[in-house]
Amino acid sequence: MVLITPEPIDPRGSYDLIARKCAGSVLFHYAVVKEQEGAGGVTCHIVYGVAGDAEDELRRIAGDMTATWNIEDLLLIRRIGRLGIGEIISLVAVSSPASEDAFAACKFGIGRLKKMRSIVKNEVCG
Repeated sequence: MVLITPEPIDPRGSYDLIARKCAGSVLFHYAVVKEQEGAGGVTCHIVYGVAGDAEDELRRIAGDMTATWNIEDLLLIRRIGRLGIGEIISLVAVSSPASEDAFAACKFGIGRLKKMRSIVKNEVCG
């Protein structure tokens, strides 16, 4: 499942969205907005927008993951809108019979979500 949403990502509800009947390993990675100092000051919040077909880009990432690793199910969620410090930006979740595949696929997914061309980031500093 892939999803672009303006709604907060619910860590508890995320577990229920991923199949794990044959999975011995279920791995979740949540990226969060962190406070950092830049040229304009300290980050107050980040605004994420869409420039293109972000859902299609997520589907392609998911396809690459399932083609490469033994995955039972995966969940890719990318948040858009105004996010404050500590809010969840994205989720990469993988269920797999083997932990090696779950970790490798999750790491790959994290890297690809960071580089999404269809997501525009505007950091607001105060």
